[in-house]
Amino acid sequence: MTADHITRNKQLVEAFIQELFSKGDLDAVDRYLDPDFVNHDPPFPGAPDGPEGMRQAAAMFRRALPDWHSEVNQLVAEDDIVVERFTAGGTHRGELMGAQPTGRTIVLAGVNMFRIDGDRILERWGRLDELGLLRQLGLLPG
Repeated sequence: MTADHITRNKQLVEAFIQELFSKGDLDAVDRYLDPDFVNHDPPFPGAPDGPEGMRQAAAMFRRALPDWHSEVNQLVAEDDIVVERFTAGGTHRGELMGAQPTGRTIVLAGVNMFRIDGDRILERWGRLDELGLLRQLGLLPG
């Protein structure tokens, strides 16, 4: 892999995250994810497999937190893999995971690893601070 190829992979991942989660462009799923995309760690319980699960996760967060945005803290790439460490946040204005709106700022940290082929994302593995999210929503004691 050349340095240019690795740079392009990092730019692809950052563009996908910003367009889908920060801008709320649900069609970004169709532009960036391969139709056979595999999400090894579905974004929420009961999420559909493949690209539709990512679309539904973005829609869920944007409904509950209309100003939801994701800040890429770090991108590390090697060969066809890009790892993203991020912090996302927004104002809790709609129901999320059974929690009624609080008006508070919710912050979610996480790590995603993507496998890229050409101009498409083929796979995702990820870990989110779900415990911290549940505490901020008041669904678990802090």
